Amino acid sequence: MAENKHSWREDELSLQEVIQKYPDVSPFVILKTDVQRRGVDFTQRAIDAVDPDRDAVVYRGIYSEKNDRIPNGLILRDGTTILADRVVSSSGFNGGRDPYLIDIVDGKAVLTDEGKVIEEVGYWPKPDYFDKVTGSGKPMWQVLVARPQRMDINLYQNCDFWKDTGMGCKFCPIAATYSKTKKVKCEHLDYQDVTEAVAEALKQPGRFRMIQLCSGSLLGGEELLDDEIDQYITMLKLLEKNFSHKKVMTQLISTAHNERQLRRLHEETILTGYTADIEVLDEEIFNWICPGKAKYIGYQEWKRRLYQAAEIFGPGAVNTGIVSGVELVKPNGFRSEEEALEKGLAEAEELARHGVGVAQTVYRVAEGSYFQKQKAASLDYLTAFAKGLDTLQRKYRLEAYFDDYRTCGNHPNTDLARI
Repeated sequence: MAENKHSWREDELSLQEVIQKYPDVSPFVILKTDVQRRGVDFTQRAIDAVDPDRDAVVYRGIYSEKNDRIPNGLILRDGTTILADRVVSSSGFNGGRDPYLIDIVDGKAVLTDEGKVIEEVGYWPKPDYFDKVTGSGKPMWQVLVARPQRMDINLYQNCDFWKDTGMGCKFCPIAATYSKTKKVKCEHLDYQDVTEAVAEALKQPGRFRMIQLCSGSLLGGEELLDDEIDQYITMLKLLEKNFSHKKVMTQLISTAHNERQLRRLHEETILTGYTADIEVLDEEIFNWICPGKAKYIGYQEWKRRLYQAAEIFGPGAVNTGIVSGVELVKPNGFRSEEEALEKGLAEAEELARHGVGVAQTVYRVAEGSYFQKQKAASLDYLTAFAKGLDTLQRKYRLEAYFDDYRTCGNHPNTDLARI
């Protein structure tokens, strides 16, 4: 008997059923969560309707240069933003879930599922600097990524954990994708190119409220991670020339640094927010899924460094990110969603007691990763986790300032901070 490719719909609550189950959670945030775990695809009509003079588009795909004009992200009617991956899967597996389809109906872009219109969507607006070039001739959109109100600087576009055989995080496809993009994508961004792009972006009044820096882990230096710290400090010192204040709304998402390195960041730069992604809220599962992080730093040390960061930068200025749903992958993940919810929120509360918030990124199974044949978590589970994390943020009075719906738009739980 042929397998029913849509059998997952019979095994878990639907979008509407989850919305009804959680009346105190925004239905737009629940929809966003579902779109993130399933991904999207575009009809040719939707692609043809993209206006590259108005909409922020990306011509460089995950796997190669692309000719299609794919929007950088989506906006729902209430202002909720979605950083939604376009499903690129030669196997068609996609975590056992088929993606939402973006189409044009009655002249409007809409999310559809099984041929039914679910919600109207908009595309992220294009910033003024996108089509300009740096002094070296580099297109600025290639060195400075933009969300609706944030500039993203991704300095080191690889990760040293993947250079140590078997040490890459198992959910991450960076090794497979980087090998296919290295001919068109440089490993390190040029500081001067980035500096020029940021200066140009700041000329657009009211568009941006924050700058975020991020990269893969750089393990080298006199002490572990000194090379990584040095690149961030160099970049931040160049950027500070654009501002008159000693501190500017900036966030760093990086590897977990030691106290000396954290104090350098705080004392020598304009940086105000710090995030080090622990990925999984369980030590044993962390050791299995993130072997490089476990080998070089370790779960308990990672948490200790987050607590030190909260003491240095202040409560509410320090977060850790999780890949929500990956803790359920087989064979070594949690045995049930109920167990994962209970233990994960207990661990999140320990972090919150120490002034560290948790930013929930929804896990979508990525082709090319070690886990490419795993299945996605249910929408019910991801929504319950978002609600639980939001409750903890409120209980311990932790701000979601650096990851809220206006600034980031990638975390369901911090989207709830505005409600």
